[in-house]
Amino acid sequence: MKTIDSIPISKISRASKLVSTGAKVGVNYLKYYGDKMVTSRDEAKGRLNQNNAEDIYDSLKTLKGSALKVAQMLSMEKSILPQAYVEKFSLSQFSVPPLSPPLVIKTFKKYFGKHPNDLFDSFNASSVNAASIGQVHIAEKDGKKLAVKIQYPGVAESIASDLALVKPIAIKMFNIKGKDSDKYFKEVEQKLTEETNYSLELAQSKEVAKSCAHIPNLKFPKYYDAFSSERIITMDYMEGEHLSEFVAHNTNKELANKLGQALWDFYMYQIHILRKVHADPHPGNFLVSKGEDLIALDFGCMKTIPEDFYKPYFELAEKECIEDAQLFKEKLFELEILRQDDSEEEVKFFSAMFHELLNLFTQPFHSEVFDFSNPEFFNQISEMGQRYSQSTELRNMNGNRGSKHFIYINRTFFGLYNLMYDLKAENVKINNFNSL
Repeated sequence: MKTIDSIPISKISRASKLVSTGAKVGVNYLKYYGDKMVTSRDEAKGRLNQNNAEDIYDSLKTLKGSALKVAQMLSMEKSILPQAYVEKFSLSQFSVPPLSPPLVIKTFKKYFGKHPNDLFDSFNASSVNAASIGQVHIAEKDGKKLAVKIQYPGVAESIASDLALVKPIAIKMFNIKGKDSDKYFKEVEQKLTEETNYSLELAQSKEVAKSCAHIPNLKFPKYYDAFSSERIITMDYMEGEHLSEFVAHNTNKELANKLGQALWDFYMYQIHILRKVHADPHPGNFLVSKGEDLIALDFGCMKTIPEDFYKPYFELAEKECIEDAQLFKEKLFELEILRQDDSEEEVKFFSAMFHELLNLFTQPFHSEVFDFSNPEFFNQISEMGQRYSQSTELRNMNGNRGSKHFIYINRTFFGLYNLMYDLKAENVKINNFNSL
């Protein structure tokens, strides 16, 4: 794979890159209008989406950092984006062009004050895995194989300016209006800032590994303070296959069920017992070992769940609440889904919309055992997402609603559901975490 010798760091250079990408997208639309004259509308639209996805992703993978992280987050929204975008943006989960070896050495010396060969017995300057915020290298120390994650230069400093560039797109995509809409962007900025603090990630990783060590069929790497810093983190190198690669060929249903139960237990234990969750559940953060265990990686994005959000959020998921119109409405107000300044039309529309959504989305919690391999359940979620994304009535209403905590908690559940479906996990015990 081609390597990168430099990353645009300044606000001007990063903005210029996005402007040039916008020009390419404009040309793609001109091609689309001409294409429609000689082919069907659907065929032309498909080519437009493919060309735009490639051009946008090519730009983001060069910028790296929070710009690429946004693509990674969007790739999990399978019910919102066209398939061409989902497929292309999914590459940001675990496969992007790495930094060149000379730039790696320069970056390491800047962050640690030493050449990597002064710390390790051996260090491979060629990356084995490159993602949105950092890339991983193999090193050895005293006979132990290690994974050294090095953050891309300039990532931490460019978060605020990157989000300022992305903000107008997000406002339009999600129809966000109103003076208090900044709370959502501040929540994302805070989480992205935390993800660039590898000292915080090191502490969070050790905490989660210790708290969840008892969960069957789940493993974590060991982390090393002496070889870590604010921009570098060192851990055991874990042998395994990315979850997305594993599910592409796996035919062992028993193994899929075992891994699915481990994954579900891991998330339910974090959410309900620790009240803090690994809010980045994409395939690049999980491996399947040769010993048939699930390996969890990368705890930079952890979301603390405050009690005043946790309680109404899970009360709203209860069947009794969904079936009680008055109680259901009260919880919608408590969670800021309904607003005091809503018109009668908006209250009626959003009450009906969230009632339909929650009736479907909370199905796993209304039974002791759930079959995540059932395509009907996921087809219904996808169909509903597509229907509301195309709703002109919804576009005319204020999309600025819901507690800021929804951003990462909903992202967690959407990601978790997608992983469970990819595994085709059956007979998953929903409340199994209580007996661990």
